[in-house]
Amino acid sequence: MENEANISQQAATPFTMDDFAAALEKHDYQFQKGQVVKGKVFQIDPDGAYADIGGKSSAFIPRHEAALREVIDLSEVLPLHEELEFVIVQEQNAEGQVTVSRRQLEMRQIWDKLLEMQETTKSVDVQVMNTNKGGVTVNLLGLRGFIPRSHLLERNNLEALKGQKLTVSFLEVNRDTNKLVLSQRLAKSSASFSLLEIGQLAEGKITGIKPFGVFVDLNGVSALLHIKQISQKFIENLEKVFQPDQEIKALIIDIDEGKGRVALSTRVLENFPGEMLESIEEVMTSAEARAERARKKLLESANA
Repeated sequence: MENEANISQQAATPFTMDDFAAALEKHDYQFQKGQVVKGKVFQIDPDGAYADIGGKSSAFIPRHEAALREVIDLSEVLPLHEELEFVIVQEQNAEGQVTVSRRQLEMRQIWDKLLEMQETTKSVDVQVMNTNKGGVTVNLLGLRGFIPRSHLLERNNLEALKGQKLTVSFLEVNRDTNKLVLSQRLAKSSASFSLLEIGQLAEGKITGIKPFGVFVDLNGVSALLHIKQISQKFIENLEKVFQPDQEIKALIIDIDEGKGRVALSTRVLENFPGEMLESIEEVMTSAEARAERARKKLLESANA
């Protein structure tokens, strides 16, 4: 009976604020910067909002940390009494209050998305926001990206690119340094690569003549016509055979998109050794028919 009386007396004892504080002490809320927490906004003020995240004190969301975009009405992005995720940007102060952010959580999620896109996507569309001496700045998923001048197709009049949409590929996605570098040239090259295949007769323009061969531009893709693949006959001087900007047709014999390499051959188009040196115009004029014959031999040897 005595035990029952003690239990009854304890149950009747009021739960004071000191008891509440002691109970909270038993829960070790060690909030750390960078930690993602869940909470519900219960108050919105002109300079920010307050949320309950389960700690001793409320969490504060500064107005500029409410969203990645500029917000006039905070209730649009911080609806009252709805559970939201936040990232802690400042640990507990003397009153136990932490500062949290939705903006930085959004940025973290966007960087995750960009890293995924870099691995799985060949190209994306961006809008040019501004220009500087080094290139142009663009908007991608709300983040600022940069395209160096050397990676633009139009390099002379950058001002004309303002407001335009460009198709680009990723050069660098670095969350730690906040660097997002993109390339329009690489995107065009990737798109052109997808149109090429081994055994295809390609037409392009000679962009460079070297002792070991000639470089040919195939709609943005640089291909090599090696000196050994030009003719079945030995060639002493390529500059006596070709000229810069000369249009040429050749068969694609190898593609390595990972290394950005395409190998060409006109040797396989010859009807006899040295025909490319003696009658290059004849070879080019009937290149389609010659290519069909050469393609069959190429595929037969590949399947052998």
